[in-house]
Amino acid sequence: MQALILAGGKGTRLRPLTVYTPKPIVPVLNRPFLLYQIDILRQAGVKDIMLSLNYQPDKIEQLLGDGKEHGVNLRYVTEPSPMGTGGAYKFAADEIRETTIVFNGDILTDLDVFKVIGFHQQKGAEATIVLSAVENPSDYGLVETESDGKVLRFLEKPNAEELADLKTKNINAGIYILEPSVLDLIPKGENTSFEYNVFPELLKRKREFYAFVMSGNYWRDIGTPASYLQAHHDFLSGQIKAFKIKKSAEADIATAAIVDKTSFVGEDCIIKPNAKIINSVIGTGVHVEEKAVVENSVIWAHTRISNAATVQNAIVGRSCHIGRNVSVGSGAVLGDKTSLTDYTKV
Repeated sequence: MQALILAGGKGTRLRPLTVYTPKPIVPVLNRPFLLYQIDILRQAGVKDIMLSLNYQPDKIEQLLGDGKEHGVNLRYVTEPSPMGTGGAYKFAADEIRETTIVFNGDILTDLDVFKVIGFHQQKGAEATIVLSAVENPSDYGLVETESDGKVLRFLEKPNAEELADLKTKNINAGIYILEPSVLDLIPKGENTSFEYNVFPELLKRKREFYAFVMSGNYWRDIGTPASYLQAHHDFLSGQIKAFKIKKSAEADIATAAIVDKTSFVGEDCIIKPNAKIINSVIGTGVHVEEKAVVENSVIWAHTRISNAATVQNAIVGRSCHIGRNVSVGSGAVLGDKTSLTDYTKV
């Protein structure tokens, strides 16, 4: 069993955070995001993992290396230009020798991949798609199935009329198991989408195409600032339990500072007297000065938050400088090396 993680996206919805950091390795709880996907694959016994890259590929390869440190074998396939989800799978064809688990590179989940593998094998499927139920499915691909899990219809980002006609809220979770024969349905060198091209072709040809529906599992697309921030809140509140999360590292936290139990503080941080850290993630080497308040926020590494500044419901990139009495408000997203002068409001 192999795996292919589609990690070539530019992460345009997450900009400015992804200008210098490819989306697949943005920090989640101070850890490169891809490691969470690698973790659940390894837990299922899948250690042969390919990464399909395009945007800033060297940064990803330099960070993760050959994967041995993480208990897996990593190989890299770099597309010269983006060719869609199906096109990326086809581009890796020379490396695909057996059944392959495919992950979109922005999905955070605690799915038991071993169960999905068992389902795929038990059904004798050529392709299996993982589904997750959501309240508002209009931004995703909806999938309708028979009682045995066989896929009936695949509708990408349905409109209101189409939603009313469907009797499901199960969406495409961006995780697939594919037999090598699926490669034959994808033209070489063309931009091809699983959602718009490959899956409809499987249905048209009446191939063995099944859906595995998640039950009780966590699932989130972290591709927007709001969703990325919410993923951190979900970690801090204990909703995500499949990963072993290290406790806050050793940091210089003043006795008179307040750091609540839900917050996560990285190593080499300095938290000065009367500063408050509430329900937040603080990156490595961050300085939070006297009377500063960080609440419901994510602060990337090596940022300085000056005296009496407040950061609430926001994301602050690496090596930023937040001046004295600055107010960074709800929904703000600051890119790396942003500098806000004293008394600025964002």
